[in-house]
Amino acid sequence: MTPRATYRFQFHKDFPFARAEALLPYLDTLGISHVYASPITTAAAGSMHGYDVIDPTRINPELGGEEAFRSLAEAARARGMGVIIDIVPNHMGVAGGGNGWWNDVLAKGQASRFARFFDIDWSRKLVLPILGDPLNKVLADGQIVVERRDGRAEVVAYGEHRLPIRDEDQDGAETHELAALLDRQHYRLASWRVSNDELNWRRFFTINDLAGLRAEDDQVFEETHALYFRLYEQGLIDGVRIDHVDGLTDPIGYCRKLRARFDAITRDDGNRAYIVVEKILAADEPMGNDWGVDGTSGYDFMEEVLALLHAPEGTRPLAELWAQLSGRSDQFAPEELQARQDLLAWQFAGQLDQCVSAFAALTASAPELEGAITTPMLRRAIERLLWVFPVYRTYGPDAPSSDAAIRRMARERVESLLPPGEAFVVDQMLEWLAGSGPGNRELLGEAVRRFQQLSAPIAAKAVEDTAFYRHATLLSRNDVGFDASRLSLSIAAFHDRMKGRTDRFPLAMLTTATHDHKRGEDVRARLAVLSAMPEDWRRQVEAWRTQTLDLAEGVDPGDWYMLIQTLVGTWPEPGNLDDFAERIAAWQEKALREAKLRSSWEDPDTDYEARCNHLAKTLIDSGEGTDFREGMAALLHRIRPAADANSLVQVALRYTVPGVPDCYQGTEFADLSLVDPDNRRPVDYPAREAALGDGSAPKQKLMADLLGLRRQHPDLFTHGTYHPLAVTGHGRDRVIAFERRHDEAVLTCVFGLRLEPLMDERGTIDWRDTAVLRDDVMLRLGDLLAERPVWYDLRAGEK
Repeated sequence: MTPRATYRFQFHKDFPFARAEALLPYLDTLGISHVYASPITTAAAGSMHGYDVIDPTRINPELGGEEAFRSLAEAARARGMGVIIDIVPNHMGVAGGGNGWWNDVLAKGQASRFARFFDIDWSRKLVLPILGDPLNKVLADGQIVVERRDGRAEVVAYGEHRLPIRDEDQDGAETHELAALLDRQHYRLASWRVSNDELNWRRFFTINDLAGLRAEDDQVFEETHALYFRLYEQGLIDGVRIDHVDGLTDPIGYCRKLRARFDAITRDDGNRAYIVVEKILAADEPMGNDWGVDGTSGYDFMEEVLALLHAPEGTRPLAELWAQLSGRSDQFAPEELQARQDLLAWQFAGQLDQCVSAFAALTASAPELEGAITTPMLRRAIERLLWVFPVYRTYGPDAPSSDAAIRRMARERVESLLPPGEAFVVDQMLEWLAGSGPGNRELLGEAVRRFQQLSAPIAAKAVEDTAFYRHATLLSRNDVGFDASRLSLSIAAFHDRMKGRTDRFPLAMLTTATHDHKRGEDVRARLAVLSAMPEDWRRQVEAWRTQTLDLAEGVDPGDWYMLIQTLVGTWPEPGNLDDFAERIAAWQEKALREAKLRSSWEDPDTDYEARCNHLAKTLIDSGEGTDFREGMAALLHRIRPAADANSLVQVALRYTVPGVPDCYQGTEFADLSLVDPDNRRPVDYPAREAALGDGSAPKQKLMADLLGLRRQHPDLFTHGTYHPLAVTGHGRDRVIAFERRHDEAVLTCVFGLRLEPLMDERGTIDWRDTAVLRDDVMLRLGDLLAERPVWYDLRAGEK
């Protein structure tokens, strides 16, 4: 059953399958066709997200196990609904001692049948960077002992980490000299500080608790996916969302193999598996339509719709304001470059060394390059390419044609950064990345793989987890998959992208909130209003700066401004500040440490963090923050009509443009969440069920209305064409209008955009002569959008 609309649940021990099953009547009434589940396989004990899978062959008992999942799926099927699950093919959780496959590798080394499952360099012992200090100090401090559990001896570090001991050392293990015993194991215990430099197995980004899997190996693929194929064959799932597809060795090959395996399974209902990938697309990067998937999981749409809501007139003034306050660049590109340089030199040094070594071996295998390219030259070329690489990764060495444009862009960007006389090394690198050039073909494949599996995490960590916390022209443009160098997207460009969706990926997922977003969809919608009133915003910021100068002593002005923006975006309804200061403090800690400028996870500056936290708490609830709060109340009162309009338009677009709309849990009400774990807080479903009954929640009511149309006319939304409509008059750049057509059904949509400049103090919009042309008839915006910023009209039975 092709999904009509999905609803994302984050499952964990406190929200098991049974809770979701109880909510099926609510979802069905709302108009949802599919439960979209976070990972359901067995994860580390107590996992709140499920991505730290320790056993992909079993459904997580903490969620209720297979019996409870089967009950959920069958209850959904009885209502004509289905289930889509999130799968994690790229990595497994290896902390806590619960991963049997990893433990077998630790106990048996290369002799373990699971040794091939993990991406490990077996030229030396497997490095385990779990110690707080060098091994000799930890031993001297008595922090490592040998204990026996279930008849087997284990190494226990800090009373927390339990590691298996080789079979050969089991007899009398407690009596062995400890240092010598450890030296005989297949692993080497080390300080966590050496992981960036010495780790010899691929991890997920910079997380030592997640080890990379070799899904490209047929045996690994089959054993890690057998559960999914069985659930699909039994009709318990209708499709999958693939987590972090770019982490895999060969994403395209993996997706094609997955499609073929699903297609080979015959189902009585004739279902074709729905497959979407978590894929971050760079600005204007096309998604290849030869992967065998239905599209992405929606970060690209989240970027497009938010950029559309931002007014272009804010671009220059807001950038200048940021530069004036922070003393940093008014452009995002220098911030991204610095972050890439920082992380490559530090958190990915070990992977960089492995990549350089792979290309050095390739170079050595090509006699024509003897004496022409040295290893240091290769390092400089690889570093500089990674500093400016325009996308997450390429897909060679059997590269699709779309990679050619990416390589050309990389060559242009790297030109000014190259040492004199070394451009030819980059040219050779790019030839190899294209799958051609001199040298041994096996070594070529290995070298290219090393580069591709390094470029993706560099992009993600440098941009989303570093530069986005250093640069703040407007925080609503800093989120997963966003292009922070561009404030706004033109209406014409948005139309082009939607037409492209119709042609290429009509079933791709559409989302505006996820378990990974940095701020909620309505935080972004509210902050977007500021782009349409940049001078008024500047005056407000300058007034607050003067008012809080003494309170902010010792706080960097850039961090002050990020806090101010965050408070504006997330400020709750009056009288609802109970846990607000604590939530902001948690965000501040994460933001400051991810920025890695004045604090970090590795070396927290708790004094600086405390100053920032004290400032936030003062502004939120102390007497000294009274003037600030009065200004906040006045600003929020002014921008609320435009912010509410943005929220409704965001929903309306998600449920009308080509694609499968997803609702992240709870966001049918206002979503003023911050980065995780704030965006994974418990949802008040009784309140949502009550509101659905009486229509008292505007976002939810709009969702239900549009989902009702999707239920009545599924082919229109699944297969319908997309046609922009002409807009004329005073507000033509403040409205988007289009039609969806299929057979005799026609849906006309007219939504207001960037409305603050057109609004009076009561939120009334002066549309004047603005009109939309439909079927040679001019429809006046003053009539269509008199009561709310969204209007749609579905006509069936006429062309």
